[in-house]
Order: sequence, then structure tokens, then C-alpha cells
Amino acid sequence: MSTKKLDLESMSVDDLWSLHEKISRILSARITSEKQELEKRLAVLNRGRTAIEGSDSDQAFDGHDKVRRKYPRVFPKYRNPATPSETWSGRGKQPRWLVAAIKSGRKIDDFRIRDDANAKARRQRA
Repeated sequence: MSTKKLDLESMSVDDLWSLHEKISRILSARITSEKQELEKRLAVLNRGRTAIEGSDSDQAFDGHDKVRRKYPRVFPKYRNPATPSETWSGRGKQPRWLVAAIKSGRKIDDFRIRDDANAKARRQRA
């Protein structure tokens, strides 16, 4: 660092602006190099984590490499009689075919899949 002290109050606007640009360039370069160093350290740590977990890990990852919890399979509870391949488990937003049918006066229980058929399907899949 320079041994002379800068008297910022007495400097002209042009000199202050050039000093500002110089400081900005130096800061940008240092931030970039620090970021690269941290990314290298993170990569080394991630390699260690994958070695500990093993490469045969069957856990799902989202876009940010966070481990997602496994959810149990949910079987359908409601079926569209017009198109039997359209089913709904009862979770989340109601499908359009069900909303339209309810608005037309039908009840949601009219579309319920019988429990004995559902249990039979579960036994076949298991």
C-alpha cells in the first residue's frame, strides 16, 4: 500500500472518479478469484461427500443437489367414467374432468373407485 495518504477532499472529481474505477476493477478481480477458490473447495468437499455416501445412492436430487425425501406411492381414488384412464388420487388440485362434473351437479362419491378393486390392484402391483 502507498505510504502517502490521499487527501480525498482536495482531489478533483475526475481524479476521484478514476480512483473509484480503479478500486472497482481491483475489487471485482479479487471477488472473482475468491469465488473461484471457494468453488474449488466446495467441489473437493462434494467429492468427499459422494465418496462417503457411495455412488449407488438411490436418493433423488432436485436442481440444487438437496436430497429429496421418498414419498410412498399413492393409488387413485377417483376415476373418470367417460375416460377410465383418467384417475385422481385425491391429492393436489382436482382434475378438470372432476371439477366440470361436480359443477354439473354430480357428487364426488360418484367417481370413487371401490375399495375392493383398489385393494386388488395393490396386491397385483406389490
